[in-house]
Amino acid sequence: MSAPDAAAPTANPAPAGAPASDPNAPPQQGQPQAEEQDEAAEEQDRPQDAWSSRRELAHHAPPALRIGSGAGFGGALVTGDQHGVSGGRVAGDVIMGSKTEIWQLGPPAPHASGEVPAARLERLAESFVTDEGPFEALAGRLREERVLVVRGAASTGRRTAALMLLRRAGAASVRSLLRDRPPAELAAQLDAEQQRAERDRAEDAPTAGPVGYVLCDLMADRTRPLREPHLLAVRERLAAHDGYLVVTVGPTAVLEEVDPVGWQPPSVAEVLTAHLTAHLRVGAPARTTCEEYAARESARLLALPVVTGFLARDHQLREAAAFSSALARHAAGRLPEEELDAFSLGALESQVREWFEEDEAALPLRDKAFLISLAAFDGGPYALTAELSDRLYVELLRTQRPHAAADVPVFGTHIGKRLQLARAERRQAEEATEWGPVRQWVAAFRDDRAALVLLRELWTGHPSARPALVRWLRALAEDGRPLVRTRAAATTAVLAHADLPSTMALLVEEWAASPRYRHRMVAANALALAHFVGAPNVPRVLDGWSQGEDRPMRWVAIRTHALIGPERPAHTLRVLRTVIRKEYEESRRDDPPSPLDEVMVEELAGAVELLLLSEARETVLGELLATYEVDRPARDLALTGFLRACGRGAELRTDPETGLGPGPGDEERPEEEHPPGRPLVLDWYREAAADPATAWAADGLARLWRAALGDSSYSRTALEVLRMWVLAAAHRQDVEWALAALLPALVAKEQDALRLAHLLRTMPGEDGAPPPPVAARLLTVVPTAGRPVPQPR
Repeated sequence: MSAPDAAAPTANPAPAGAPASDPNAPPQQGQPQAEEQDEAAEEQDRPQDAWSSRRELAHHAPPALRIGSGAGFGGALVTGDQHGVSGGRVAGDVIMGSKTEIWQLGPPAPHASGEVPAARLERLAESFVTDEGPFEALAGRLREERVLVVRGAASTGRRTAALMLLRRAGAASVRSLLRDRPPAELAAQLDAEQQRAERDRAEDAPTAGPVGYVLCDLMADRTRPLREPHLLAVRERLAAHDGYLVVTVGPTAVLEEVDPVGWQPPSVAEVLTAHLTAHLRVGAPARTTCEEYAARESARLLALPVVTGFLARDHQLREAAAFSSALARHAAGRLPEEELDAFSLGALESQVREWFEEDEAALPLRDKAFLISLAAFDGGPYALTAELSDRLYVELLRTQRPHAAADVPVFGTHIGKRLQLARAERRQAEEATEWGPVRQWVAAFRDDRAALVLLRELWTGHPSARPALVRWLRALAEDGRPLVRTRAAATTAVLAHADLPSTMALLVEEWAASPRYRHRMVAANALALAHFVGAPNVPRVLDGWSQGEDRPMRWVAIRTHALIGPERPAHTLRVLRTVIRKEYEESRRDDPPSPLDEVMVEELAGAVELLLLSEARETVLGELLATYEVDRPARDLALTGFLRACGRGAELRTDPETGLGPGPGDEERPEEEHPPGRPLVLDWYREAAADPATAWAADGLARLWRAALGDSSYSRTALEVLRMWVLAAAHRQDVEWALAALLPALVAKEQDALRLAHLLRTMPGEDGAPPPPVAARLLTVVPTAGRPVPQPR
């Protein structure tokens, strides 16, 4: 367990509606107790070591921002896709994005309707995909009952299904009814329609069979539910005048004693294929038949990488229909390839903009808060996401209605409906905790780009939401759970990529200047992740802070350098040497000289430790060997960091991909993949010594070991690390042989041999037991006067 986790404060953050930092907030009950808890939290506040901090980032950051994932923004890219594209037109029958609203002054018609053009019905029939058996059974039910209620999620083709049901039932024409009338007025709507039909007959308007009516997205809520008597009255009207009605409703519509039909949409691939084939039939060359050309060209286009990539993402049926039109235009040479590539991300951006629109069909504010929380905790526990979304909802209410009391419903929308609305999924997964892996229900967007796009759109497109979001993120940074703090940092990183100056001023600089280490660690993690996703000028910010006089910001700069240092190890080591020399100089300036800031020195050593255990380890080793003897500060930095790195892994299993020990939630791996008790630096020495090309690294590691053992300031620590290695060798023969190869290289003079021999003879075993047998075997390889050094087998 890392230090901050073990000492996590028990105080809960101030209520989101009235944080303690707000001077205008009303007094809260129990305020003295809260102040006492804050004081206790201050006393328990301790810096977390850099190794544990990097491990938390590796285990708790969102998948798109994890270290080494290769995902992120790059210029105008989101995880490798173009972001912010204005090209990529969407043409045809499906329109995505902003809507144009037309305001009509004057009283509307009480029950207006309009006929769906027959040509449109024919086009829909050409590309309609369904399972014929169940669909024909539904059409038969409609003929018998005259009225049918179809329930399904938005953008799943339920309106098209309703039109095709009416057509299959035998309706000669189809009229669309207004959706904003109460369910109790349905019968009156049909009466008005019959009166209109009688006027048409009086004017010799042609009539050719039954009339079908479609009412899409009926607004049925708790104040005006759709009840069975409403449908019985409608059925009487329809039977009297030979008509049919299909009503479509969403998952949250309130129905009483009504048996709806659950609409099961076809797959996106089926819809894309059907629509593309229909488009290609129209554009078939004269020298070939429509069907042959459409089949051949459709197979070719569907095999394109851009199409397989589109189908691999989570897309709605309306987006598939629109993409088919774009694909047909691309095949005809009327749409550039780059615009076709940008279509998938453009559809996602349109969906995000729709979520945040304010119109009659807008999402409730609480649902918008859930979407934002899901973006921050994508792939995290659903219960945690929902809990913190309600905190954000309170903050948004505070911005929208500052003088009204926040009203948070205790019980809300069912989890399934909530995730369906967010185009997300729920699954069981192991979640990392400080107590080990815990299996939980997690929630994640089905499209892994959605979280990044949503947060960027929120921060740059809706600045009025910034105050609430900033207050929410500040509260998350105070949370005692590592996952919550890490996600606060990751969310801030995405915001920094979108707008670095505002994010620095509103969040990062405040955390970085805080006297509390918990805030500073969130600032460092946010800057590191922002750098990983391509935010500009982060190294420049760190270089400025590391040279500045503000010590908390200097600490944050060092921690962030440790996290991003493997990208530019030589520069990072120069910065670390400059800072430690500055620390020594400030200590000597005092009269009398003051002791060094131990926390700052430990942080500098932790940065060297991370660099030595990173993929840039050989470059780091070369830099240390070239500079550690220049002066005392450089020597202390190198040896302290080196011994910390040597002590890492003796009691850990390590991940071969990240070089990190297991965090909570790691899956068990085969014994040979990361065996227990293998010290990381000793393993490095063994590999380097076995390869002539890297033999210099083995010599360099032994050189640093000799320097540490020969320095009275470090010999005790170095011997303790060697003791840990010997205990590890008691459990693993490969560690024993690696240590047997290293020990002779640590002897440069007789005193070195005596020191090592004394350690091996007198070291205690595990739990105070006598020295393990491996110590006696290793003693035989330590050179002594007049005795040759045995060579390990």
